[in-house]
Amino acid sequence: MRYGTFDDKAREYVIDRPDTPRPWSNYMGSRQYGGVITNHAGGYSFIKSPAQGRITRFRYNSIPADQPGRQFYVRDQESGDFWSAAWQPVGKPLDQYKSKTRFGTNYTVIDSDYSGIHTESTYFIPMGQMFEYWILKVRNDSKKARKLRVFTFCEFTAEFNMLNDLLNLQYTMHIIRANYADNMIAVYANGNLPVKTLDVAKWDVSRPWWIGMAQSPVTGYDCDRDVFIGEYNSFHNPAAVQRGECFNSYAFSDNACGSLQTDITLQPGQEKEIIVILGAGEAKNEGKAILAEYGTSERAAKELQALKDFWHSRMDVIKVKTPDEALDHMVNVWNSYNSLITFEWCRAVSLIYTGDSRDGFGYRDAVQDCMGAACMIPDLVKERLVIMLSAQESNGGAQPEVKPWELKPGHMKKTRDDEYRSDDCQWLFETIPVYVKETGDVGFYNEVIPYADCGEATVFGHLRRALDFNLERKGKHGLPCGLKADWNDCLKLGYHGESVFVTFQVRRGLIRYAEIANLLGKPAEADWANIQLKELDKAIQAICWDGEWFIWAIGEDGTVYGTKNFPEGQVYVNTQAWAIMSGAATPEQTKVTLDTMDKRLFTKFGLKLCDPHIQTMKCEVMRAMLFNAGNKENGGIFSHPQSWGVLAAVAAGDGDRAYKYYDAFMPSAQNDIADHRVVEPFVHCQSSHADSSPKFGTSRVPWLSGTASWANFTAQQGILGLIPELDGFRIDPCIPHNWPGFSAERKFRGKLLKIEVKNKSGVCKGVKKVTVNGKAIKGNLVPLSAMTETTDIVVEM
Repeated sequence: MRYGTFDDKAREYVIDRPDTPRPWSNYMGSRQYGGVITNHAGGYSFIKSPAQGRITRFRYNSIPADQPGRQFYVRDQESGDFWSAAWQPVGKPLDQYKSKTRFGTNYTVIDSDYSGIHTESTYFIPMGQMFEYWILKVRNDSKKARKLRVFTFCEFTAEFNMLNDLLNLQYTMHIIRANYADNMIAVYANGNLPVKTLDVAKWDVSRPWWIGMAQSPVTGYDCDRDVFIGEYNSFHNPAAVQRGECFNSYAFSDNACGSLQTDITLQPGQEKEIIVILGAGEAKNEGKAILAEYGTSERAAKELQALKDFWHSRMDVIKVKTPDEALDHMVNVWNSYNSLITFEWCRAVSLIYTGDSRDGFGYRDAVQDCMGAACMIPDLVKERLVIMLSAQESNGGAQPEVKPWELKPGHMKKTRDDEYRSDDCQWLFETIPVYVKETGDVGFYNEVIPYADCGEATVFGHLRRALDFNLERKGKHGLPCGLKADWNDCLKLGYHGESVFVTFQVRRGLIRYAEIANLLGKPAEADWANIQLKELDKAIQAICWDGEWFIWAIGEDGTVYGTKNFPEGQVYVNTQAWAIMSGAATPEQTKVTLDTMDKRLFTKFGLKLCDPHIQTMKCEVMRAMLFNAGNKENGGIFSHPQSWGVLAAVAAGDGDRAYKYYDAFMPSAQNDIADHRVVEPFVHCQSSHADSSPKFGTSRVPWLSGTASWANFTAQQGILGLIPELDGFRIDPCIPHNWPGFSAERKFRGKLLKIEVKNKSGVCKGVKKVTVNGKAIKGNLVPLSAMTETTDIVVEM
């Protein structure tokens, strides 16, 4: 069942029936002031931190799943009937109530029609500001004059700390105050602490906030949640709305809310717009000034357009037209937007992620998130890479979690040996070359960056230490140790157990390191890398091949996991894909491995992480057995590795298989079965249930995962073959043989490349001829010297 459509021109997903399987969400703002909003106007807002700066309350894993959020209630004062501007929370019958939600780039618009009244509510946070807009347009589409009363509602936290606010009630029920004056409700947490001047660079517990209304007079208010809702009412039938009038309550302890009431009389066809602003600071200072400056329709429209222009300019770097419209939706809009959102928020904020314990950057997560964003925001990616490199320690390992506001390079406490993840710094070899090739910033390799604990080195030096870290920590069979965990946090091999996945990462890293060394004129370093590579290859071929696939890992006790003789988890997708991606697999092994992946791992919703799933393996070794069969790491369809399966097929030149793998997990390809997918069909998710689960194909944890970055990179550089290089732009597609071709526009170092790929030969891979501005060139690398401001490129496969 379909619930919405893609509007690529507007860069929006349009939900045209509101009863989505679960509330679907979008993002607003930045790490300065941000929020999550759903198609029912649910969600929450926060200042600086979702864990330490909540200002509106949200209850996770609740029913309803996203309320209360940011609500407008509309009441007909003559009939007494009332509804919400979004379908929920009131939930009028859908044969009477029509709604459409447009999720755009950092803004959301919800239209509704009920009882002859049309409403349009728009939510966004202006660029660089510490407040959010709620804009409500109300139009009378009936044939008689209408007297309406509008009520806003949001539920405030009593304590900025999310867990304290929800759980430490003996404290938080006694610290909140809220009062009304001059069209605004002023909110103060933490009792009698003096209010400080708002300083977003500092953290304190006495920051106030406010909600105000402009362009319509306030005729009533409620600051006390329990008074507005009623002790035995709920969000769908607040007591104040039912009776038709706010109680003009103040909040002193217990629970506060933001309800402002205003009256509207509309003639047939008449429309009125109300501006509501929720923001940080004191109402009498920041609030008053912001309402005066920003509280007009003209200013709100200007701010919204500026926001759209900002986000669209980032995403304008790529535009494609392929035979598959679903792929176009992802490449042109949603892969890019999902990657940018994930780059901003890492794993800190969503309807699933609370921010608690994940408020900063997981090392491996944040480094990989840079890949998909590098083509759009290279300067910000470089800043992030510098942060992550300065969180690498002098022994080459990394601090597992990085909080930039606490990071003091050269002075950080060294990570305990048993806390290191073996894969963390190997991701630098994936992301740093992507940034350098996108920008041509070869000098970045020579920039000096401190280590977290002590000392400093060039970026190139940091990469050497990353390899040293794993090469100095090998097990009995000559493979890098798994340490606390490799990518799979459920795998506990023992500190000296050996990770085949990390082995392939290191192999790929050594190849990249040798390439960089040669680029920088350091042949001795390239020679060192090649010597290490040969030694590693001997161990790989001696230990890791099991006849039809590559093994998973070797435990500290010598147990080999992922062999035909081991009953569970025999085939593991990561080691199969990375054996091919790293070049460790021979041509024959590559063919056999891909066939095994097809036979044992592939499903119509993606590649399973392993097969068979885990049932009896010791929990001390494989924590995945705690999950139900076909869920997450226990043989589920984990979304992150899907792109690795695609890239393995690309490396083998098999465009049919590569696209089959990509299409299986591509969200937009599941738009017509969104009722089965359940989560948003326009963004990537963490995982889906595999075929050993009764919920096969159902997906969970949307938006924030490593999937977005890799999927964006894989579509552009792997399948479409649009590959930035230091000295030009390579075009090397790997597509289904029945594609007649595709076209693309790609911005690259200030130039616009207009690319047309023709596949009259019906092949998957291989470029026969390239012409640039009408002139044939050798090979498939368009050199920088051949590029003009607008460069026309025709590629014949």
